[in-house]
Amino acid sequence: MRATPHRCQPERSEGSALNPQLKGVEKLEGTYLFDLAASAKALRLNRFLHGFTVPINRALFKGDPEAAFDKAGLSAEERRMVRELDWAALMRYGASFFCLEKLGRVKGVSNPEMVAGFRGESLKEFLKTRNVPGAR
Repeated sequence: MRATPHRCQPERSEGSALNPQLKGVEKLEGTYLFDLAASAKALRLNRFLHGFTVPINRALFKGDPEAAFDKAGLSAEERRMVRELDWAALMRYGASFFCLEKLGRVKGVSNPEMVAGFRGESLKEFLKTRNVPGAR
């Protein structure tokens, strides 16, 4: 007997959320909703990024990114976002911050640089918003 695929969550229209506490969250600038729908959409990408915890996957990506993309079955858009390190687009797409940290580590990008990218700022611009004595 074959299992019938099922959905974890009903399809929702753009901008709507099933949880009433999240109503209007899409209007909050800089807020990235990570719910079941986003998680399901980005599952393949997040599995790819989480795979960087395995040394052979890191080596493949560093040596031949296209082969790594092919192996993971990434879409053209997913490949573009990873190639360009488009942090804001990756977050909007549904990439998990914790998986993005793995990409940052492989590419030599610090957390502050990633956060600046989420905000559409340079690292220098982002650091000016921090109220930390001696931060550079």
